[in-house]
Amino acid sequence: MDIHVSGSRPTRRAPKENFTGSVLQDPINMAPAPARLNASRVSFEPGARTAWHTHPLGQTLYVISGIGRVQAKGGPIREIRPGDVVWIPPNEKHWHGASPDNSMTHIAMQEALDGVFSTWMEHVTDEEYNGKLG
Repeated sequence: MDIHVSGSRPTRRAPKENFTGSVLQDPINMAPAPARLNASRVSFEPGARTAWHTHPLGQTLYVISGIGRVQAKGGPIREIRPGDVVWIPPNEKHWHGASPDNSMTHIAMQEALDGVFSTWMEHVTDEEYNGKLG
C-alpha cells in the first residue's frame, strides 16, 4: 500500500503544447503496472482548455468546481458544472476546459494502453472554443 501525503507531490503547470491558457495539474494517482489508472486534478483559468486529443481506453471527467465546456469533434459544445460526470469513449477526439468567464476544476481519469494515456493533436481554435453551446 502507498499513501501519498497531501502536498507531497507538487502542482505543475500544464504544457503549452497540449493546452491553451493557464492550466494547473495536481497528480492524484499514477498506478504502477499491471494497473493502468492515471488520475489528476486539473484546474483551468477562464478561457483555458486542452488541445484536441483522444484516449485509447476512454476518459472520465468529474467536475468539482466552476463552469466548464467539453466537445467531441463534430458534436455540440456542452456546458459542465460541479457534480457532472463526463464519459469520453475510447479514441473519441475531444477537448475540455473552462468557460470563457469562469474557472473550472475537474478530476480526469484515464487508463493506459501499452503505456499510452493520450494522443495529443492540434490546438482548439478561438473560433471552435467560442462556438454556440449545444
